[in-house]
Amino acid sequence: MTPFIFALLLLGAVPIALVLTLTAIWYIAESGNMVLFDSFAQQMFSGIENYGLLAIPLFMLTGELMNEGGMTSRLINAARVFVGGFRGGLAYINLLANMFMAAIIGSAASQIAVMSRAMVPEMEKEGYDRGFAAATTAAGGLLAPVIPPSMLFVIYGVLAQIPIGDMFLAGIIPGMMLAGVFFIVIALMGLKQQFPKGEWMNAPEIRAALLAALPAILIPASIIGGILFGIATPTESAAVASLIAFLIGWLYYGEIELAKLGVVFGRTARNAAMVIFMIAAASVFGWVVIYEALPQKLAVLITSVTDNPFMFLLIVNLTLLCVGMLIDGIAAVILVTPILLPIAMNNYDIDPYQFGVVMCLNLVLGLLTPPVGVGLYIASSMSGASPMSILRSLWPFLLAVLVVLILLSRFPWLSTALI
Repeated sequence: MTPFIFALLLLGAVPIALVLTLTAIWYIAESGNMVLFDSFAQQMFSGIENYGLLAIPLFMLTGELMNEGGMTSRLINAARVFVGGFRGGLAYINLLANMFMAAIIGSAASQIAVMSRAMVPEMEKEGYDRGFAAATTAAGGLLAPVIPPSMLFVIYGVLAQIPIGDMFLAGIIPGMMLAGVFFIVIALMGLKQQFPKGEWMNAPEIRAALLAALPAILIPASIIGGILFGIATPTESAAVASLIAFLIGWLYYGEIELAKLGVVFGRTARNAAMVIFMIAAASVFGWVVIYEALPQKLAVLITSVTDNPFMFLLIVNLTLLCVGMLIDGIAAVILVTPILLPIAMNNYDIDPYQFGVVMCLNLVLGLLTPPVGVGLYIASSMSGASPMSILRSLWPFLLAVLVVLILLSRFPWLSTALI
């Protein structure tokens, strides 16, 4: 009966945190073990009693302060210096700016919203199709779950009980690979469709663009550098980054108004609260998973099909593509990790970092694929392009992501080389 209640609530569009909590309550009532109710609240609290989770609101705050402080536009202008003169230069600028923003925002949905507002009108002015401009921006949002800092990596690291800093390092090579294949896709599409040729900046313009963006570049540098060199934990790096974003936006660029900070803090608190509550709800839902022995039962089923780790990951990829089409990426990570990670580690000896990178990238694909496709509709509403016109230009990027996923599944060292 419990699986039926879970499916009914999920398909009934009930918020995922409530789905997890109500399913756990139903299971406890159905099992007759009323003692579990006594520790229900404690179990929820223990799910969020983790220092690493502080990084989530801090990274969100950093992204909000960067947008408020005008750093996003300056990073986009800096991207013009490096790729602006190529054919299809503005499409390359879009991707390069997305890489900068992925190292700050950490959320694909937020990144798609921010960059759609900034880039799609600019690309349209220079003669690009609106659907292609929105598709390029939406594809760039897929860099957020793998280029550190990644909100999904923070949540996965907490659930998998592995160092979040190491999880961030595991995403660097896959993030570079993903950016590389996206550049190749744009180059091939540019040759076929004859994109507008960009113009290179002259020396004074280059100097002005880089100097204006230099303070903003300190933010991703402080995050990644602090973690890479062991100077700070991810949470400490997030706190330092948010402080730097505030000081630069307020004192250097002069675009952050102190009177508006309350609005920024409130927006950050609301967004972070939703994520944290989902994690708390997942903690009690873990009871259902444990008592029903779902990982063990699923392991028996999958191992009867194959004992090859690569084939197992391909099966997982196919399953997660379907899951990601229906459920938000954060919710899916919370649901899937306790079930599939023990199988991957215990039955197939798959490294948890490799599994985390593959899973997080795969699930975020669901942002851009129907029937739910939240990222697709965000890009559509922000750009004014129809979802179908975006999807028509998006499919080469989605195929490129599938190629990267297969490579990451086949070669573990792509995820573990820097750890």
